[in-house]
Amino acid sequence: MEQLKHECGVAMIRLLKPLDYYERKYGTWAWGFNKLYLMMEKQHNRGQEGAGFASVSLTNKPGTEYMFREKAEGKDAITEIFSRVTEAMKGELLMGHLRYSTTGKSGLTFVHPFLRRNNWRAKNLCLCGNFNMTNIDEVFSFLTSQGQSPRIYGDSYITLELMGHRLDREVERLYAEAKAQGLEGTAVTDYIDSHVEMANVLKTTMSHYDGGYVMCGLTGSGEMFAVRDPWGIRPAFYYRDDEVIAVASERPVLQTTFNIDTADVQELLPGQALIVHKDGKIQTPPLTPPLEGRGGAGSSACSFERIYFSRGSDRNIYRERKRLGEQLTPAIMRAINNDVANTVFSYIPNTAEVAFYGMTDGIRKSLPYGGRLEGADVRIEKVVWKDIKLRTFISDSAERNDLAAHVYDITYGSLRPYEDNLVIIDDSIVRGTTLRESIFKILDRLHPKKIVMVSSSPQIRYPDYYGIDMSRLEELCAFRAAIELIKEQTHPREGLIADVYWKCKNEPLAANHVRAIYAPFTVEEINKKIVEMLRPDGMEAPVELVFQSIEGLHTACPHHPGDWYFTGHYPTPGGIRLVNQAFVRYVENVLSNDFKKLGTNE
Repeated sequence: MEQLKHECGVAMIRLLKPLDYYERKYGTWAWGFNKLYLMMEKQHNRGQEGAGFASVSLTNKPGTEYMFREKAEGKDAITEIFSRVTEAMKGELLMGHLRYSTTGKSGLTFVHPFLRRNNWRAKNLCLCGNFNMTNIDEVFSFLTSQGQSPRIYGDSYITLELMGHRLDREVERLYAEAKAQGLEGTAVTDYIDSHVEMANVLKTTMSHYDGGYVMCGLTGSGEMFAVRDPWGIRPAFYYRDDEVIAVASERPVLQTTFNIDTADVQELLPGQALIVHKDGKIQTPPLTPPLEGRGGAGSSACSFERIYFSRGSDRNIYRERKRLGEQLTPAIMRAINNDVANTVFSYIPNTAEVAFYGMTDGIRKSLPYGGRLEGADVRIEKVVWKDIKLRTFISDSAERNDLAAHVYDITYGSLRPYEDNLVIIDDSIVRGTTLRESIFKILDRLHPKKIVMVSSSPQIRYPDYYGIDMSRLEELCAFRAAIELIKEQTHPREGLIADVYWKCKNEPLAANHVRAIYAPFTVEEINKKIVEMLRPDGMEAPVELVFQSIEGLHTACPHHPGDWYFTGHYPTPGGIRLVNQAFVRYVENVLSNDFKKLGTNE
């Protein structure tokens, strides 16, 4: 219900035939652009702040443009950029990007792709990606120590400059080779354009980074590439036939766009690159050995992709989300005291719908009479409706909160007042703001006997630093609940916050010290405190929270063990450092007065 502002989406196409082939076969010069447009629309869920595309022509002559880029901001950015496409922009290499900022930086300047120009075709570089780098300070220092002066401090621009620098060195290496062979004039250029080794460029660039990423790019000489982080955090998939090579952030995007089966799509492996050379030949070299993550080498694939971010049309994701819902059956049955006959089951639209199907399947399986209640089915209603996004143009905070409360509405009469329990599932509970300001208030109007609020994911206890907008500890309702529980306790817990603070400050890379904040408490204790904190004044119905367990998460999503949001087990040193720094900032900026009472002497 609380939309997480999250990752980006990438789309790439390399046409393997001459351009007039597609016009003859498909009746339009824009066949490649049409496919790119469809791939981007099918990933619109991954970014609504802006969009951009780039194209490269391999046949345009010197003196004419051969590398094009268009960018736009806003929810209609995809439509806007493709409305600008002209036949002059057609090319064999196409790349698109959908953006959501995870850094707070907005504006057209920060919309991908990023372009680095040069008079040598091979030195022109265009980049986009789904990424967040956790060690950008170190990379910036590396560049400046070499005498470079990046124009903008941000991981996208710094990556462009670092990779561009390495590409320059690769071209200069080839220039020396060509001259040593006695080549002159345009023969030197042709030699360079035909012999660029992008694997060299990528290895010497990406080895500097800590973070989750899928980095994509085009060069003016016709190289195309995509590379995935060695922990396997961010996803990427590709498809190839004799006409096209295509890359996307999600598997079903390729299936729908090219009308292919699941087996036709391959996943880019952790630390692997997909490189398509100017001549159309493809390589998939391992750039970096898969690095150790939560589930072993190269196995920190993001579990939130499965729970929430990716579209549920992927065959495996659909099954996993159903399983996440079904596994909650025992806890739900306990919460309603097995009184299924007097319980209505529903969900928060729209991302929790698949987990809802799994939840109701599990309830049916737990019942006698072949999963029915003496001839009556499990009671299912669409209790909550999501209306259009209301504009919060009112400056007064109280009035703005009142307006936000009306983003959702209810189906009146869907429950028997004071007789029916209401079990309602969502995919995650992050900040709890929407529950407090909207959902609980409107559900209470139906006068349920009890509300059981279910989350198909575990408690979100830690921020993400690999491409999702969850960077502040104090925004997470589970964290706030744990802090309140600590404040309520007497010795020895009163010194816990100070102890964690000093460890985070003095040993930021040793371990995730913030995990100690949760150690004294059970999931149930934190649940009760969350309810207490989020319950609106005047609400009548009792509320119980049911969260997915960590074990249940891994059972449902066995191939995506990346669970740092829930467990604090960050796969990279940068993630550990940033969560400890986040706690230091929280104590110093948010908890400062209370912290002084606990004592801050080291």
